[in-house]
Amino acid sequence: MKENPKEIKISEYNYSLPNERIAKFPLKERDQSKLLIYQHGEISEDCFASLPKYLPEGSLVVFNNTKVIQARLHFRKETGALIEVFCLEPIQPQDYALNFQQTEHAAWLCMIGNLKKWKEGALSKQIMVKGFEITLVAKRGESHGTSHWVDFSWNNKEITFADILEVFGELPIPPYLNRDTEESDKETYQTVYSKIKGSVAAPTAGLHFTNRVFDTLKAKHIDCEELTLHVGAGTFKPVKSETIKEHEMHTEYISVSKETLKSLIKHNAEVIAVGTTSVRTLESLYHIGAKIAMHPNLEEQELHVNQWQPYETGNELSPTGALTQIVDYLDRHNMETLHTSTQIIIAPGYDYKIVKAIVTNFHQPQSTLLLLVSAFIKGDWKKIYDYALANNFRFLSYGDSSLLIP
Repeated sequence: MKENPKEIKISEYNYSLPNERIAKFPLKERDQSKLLIYQHGEISEDCFASLPKYLPEGSLVVFNNTKVIQARLHFRKETGALIEVFCLEPIQPQDYALNFQQTEHAAWLCMIGNLKKWKEGALSKQIMVKGFEITLVAKRGESHGTSHWVDFSWNNKEITFADILEVFGELPIPPYLNRDTEESDKETYQTVYSKIKGSVAAPTAGLHFTNRVFDTLKAKHIDCEELTLHVGAGTFKPVKSETIKEHEMHTEYISVSKETLKSLIKHNAEVIAVGTTSVRTLESLYHIGAKIAMHPNLEEQELHVNQWQPYETGNELSPTGALTQIVDYLDRHNMETLHTSTQIIIAPGYDYKIVKAIVTNFHQPQSTLLLLVSAFIKGDWKKIYDYALANNFRFLSYGDSSLLIP
């Protein structure tokens, strides 16, 4: 009998994580972190630089190439109160690339720190951008759950919203690091292959990769492909409900090129995923393809994967069949890239379709990411985490890594 994910008690995915085991800063050399190898139930350890030797020759590794934006903006009211505006996702225009190119005006869904001190009126700040002195104004709009619509405007047609974030914004490092962002984080909290601006948290499994590791992968004829999932602040959202059915997963935006889809098909839809964000995107692709097979004429935004969709629709479609459905859909609409969103929750009881191995860091207790790992290794997560705690592994975003092969 398969586990019903809705009935899972999050308290069963708890473990004691001492504060000193949380890596506050990364190692000086990214690829010198430790690597735990879990292979068919057996555990060993190595250095991350040795990762390629554990991957089959000719296999396919998929990375999330999202780039973390400097999403925290600090304004000071005339009263002296400090207000933090944390940009979560664009709403006018909704497309990330278009929003970053906006001049004079852009709107975002934001979390607001010290909200009680910003009841009304606009916030403003004088800043120098590209040699121009501009005034950035923020006006608060309606609330959306715990977030708010915020309209940003500025008085210069030469300056884009991306330019403003670059100068005025602060990189949002994870809250559990319990420290301020430092200048070094601008480099260390980005993967070496980050390209597409939009995340408010790094896809941290990728932080270990260096050009040296990529050279070793290439020498072993291992293919590398990229996709994009913009990581939302919801990735840090703890599960507060007793069972998973009451927990609402956050929506994240994905884009996958037709060329990447064809590469996945060429590799028989069998992939080594770097990070849980790549896992969520790849597995969502299967369910998007299944949706297209049933409803060929859906609009792109209707391809969104709902939280429980994978558990509610029985599907006999093969993984390559699902990916082929997406390629055909793109061809019919003269599109080169799939742009949609996912709310997928991967928990024990989930049947993995595309991902055959995962490179991932060590996650927080009682998190949805721990559920994802447990689903992948058939409940054996405790054995891995007990080993990591007993053998001096460093945890969370700047911590060590693992390779999971069920």
